[in-house]
Amino acid sequence: MDRDTYYMQMAIEEALKAKQKNEVPIGCVIVLHDTVIGRGHNLRETEQNATAHAEMIAIQQACHTLKSWRLEDAELFVTLEPCPMCAGAILMSRIKRVVYGTGDPKGGCAGTLMNLLDDSRFNHQCEVTNGILQNECSKMLTTFFQELRMKKKGFLS
Repeated sequence: MDRDTYYMQMAIEEALKAKQKNEVPIGCVIVLHDTVIGRGHNLRETEQNATAHAEMIAIQQACHTLKSWRLEDAELFVTLEPCPMCAGAILMSRIKRVVYGTGDPKGGCAGTLMNLLDDSRFNHQCEVTNGILQNECSKMLTTFFQELRMKKKGFLS
């Protein structure tokens, strides 16, 4: 198994933690020199906090681990393409590389709607790799939303 796949699998494990809490299954890990320094999964519903995205939680944990807001050589692995808020936090924390599983046609800012992470107008840019375990990441989200719709219609308990 290659390195990107290995860490994306960890991000998927985080996403499954979110799903167990009836959260949208999005997970993230941040790696520095092959050591995980931050983990997070979506907690928006649990915390009723619009900023409780997997990336935001993982970035906060990584900064706490390093006792620094600068995550300059770190890599972020996330199951869903970062939104504008998370892309901004990634830039502000100086993360070197972002790897995501599946694109987000409604909010993706790492290549789908725009690429904030590679915009030369900012003082920092990130390398972006996409499509790692794309089928697994996409299916996890699709299944979650299908089941949610079925529950709302009364077909699932």
